[in-house]
Amino acid sequence: MRALIAWLLLAVAACQPAATARDAAEETAPAAGSVSVYVVSNGWHTGIVLERTEVSAVAIPEIADFPEARYFEFGWGDAAYYPAPQNRLGVGARALLTPTPAVVHLAGLPAHPRRVFPQAETVEVSLSPRGLRALLDYLGGAFDRNGGERVEPSAPGLYRFSRFYPGTGRFHLFNTCNTWTARGLAEAGLPVTVAGILRAEDLMAQLRPQ
Repeated sequence: MRALIAWLLLAVAACQPAATARDAAEETAPAAGSVSVYVVSNGWHTGIVLERTEVSAVAIPEIADFPEARYFEFGWGDAAYYPAPQNRLGVGARALLTPTPAVVHLAGLPAHPRRVFPQAETVEVSLSPRGLRALLDYLGGAFDRNGGERVEPSAPGLYRFSRFYPGTGRFHLFNTCNTWTARGLAEAGLPVTVAGILRAEDLMAQLRPQ
């Protein structure tokens, strides 16, 4: 039983026919008019990073909370477990076994993600202008604004330059933070297979250039 609970917590912390790596490299190769997007992994959790000049305040008005930011990182996860200063066993297990409310973690990075998170793996991918618009629609739709123009933060973030916001969707074993990241990239036109993604590695293995 302890082994099962430990495995479940590792999966929660992760929120903390498939395309080949060669296909992904070809599809994400820089092209005229392409936009760079970064996927950051700490080994368990993945997030999407965009340069400020590429983020529309119309699509994501919450970026106004970070006027000095040069980049924005977007993450998604369980509303109780993700913001908790000390992650708890019961909360983590419940987050996986039962669909639970979600939050968005928005960080206004002061510099390039490779400088802010030097220990993390950062993979750069390229989107077409149409793909960028689709990704912004996806990210904007992750905030639960309840009919309003924008939503206020629900909790302090994991860093001094981040906040948590009420999110849409439900977190569970088959819809983790890494599933959420993969789905956004797929909607943006990248050759990412979403089915079966649980761990950060499941996604990053598809994105690394070969």
